[in-house]
Amino acid sequence: MANQQRIVAELGRPETPQETANRKAASSHAYRSSQTARNLIAALLITLVLVAIVIFGVPRGSAPESEPIDVAAVAESVEAAEGQLVVVPDAPDSWRVNRAYVDRNDLSAWTVVYAPTAGFVRIAQGFDADAAWTTRVLGGANSGDTVTIDGIVWTQYDISDPDRAGGITAAMSTQVGDDTVLIYGVADDELLVQAAESVSESIHQLETETE
Repeated sequence: MANQQRIVAELGRPETPQETANRKAASSHAYRSSQTARNLIAALLITLVLVAIVIFGVPRGSAPESEPIDVAAVAESVEAAEGQLVVVPDAPDSWRVNRAYVDRNDLSAWTVVYAPTAGFVRIAQGFDADAAWTTRVLGGANSGDTVTIDGIVWTQYDISDPDRAGGITAAMSTQVGDDTVLIYGVADDELLVQAAESVSESIHQLETETE
């Protein structure tokens, strides 16, 4: 039996071979387009699921806190390495120790950096420091009045331009044998006095041992 040609209602007649081929091609294209769209949607959903797993499923937690710095222990190792007695601050427990090291930027200086509740304080002991060392560290600040704390005479500095002094707002220094102990930072007078008091006993001991 011969194949009957498909009657197209819109045309009122059988399709021509070309029209049949065009209809099938259009149908195939529409099918492929719908498959592509479904595949894209599926891939997007899978990506969103993976992102959600990474964000919510992978434990992150907080970074572990760094171990506290034992200033006395570091000072002992510095003394052994440098063959040099150093001051050991006895700062308030509320002052966090950020660093304890030998700064060799200019001359060798045993340095401890503290972060009180506000500002910061450096206590530095410049080994065999020349007279201009404090001036260089403080960006050319001039020495001013003196103040006596626990029997130790400290020279205060007039820092009129904190920007030139690297942000430093206050400083004081004292001579210990051939070394200079410099206390400086972003601090008020009360904070500097506390820092000076924290090294009073160590300075007195150092003076006795170096006589």
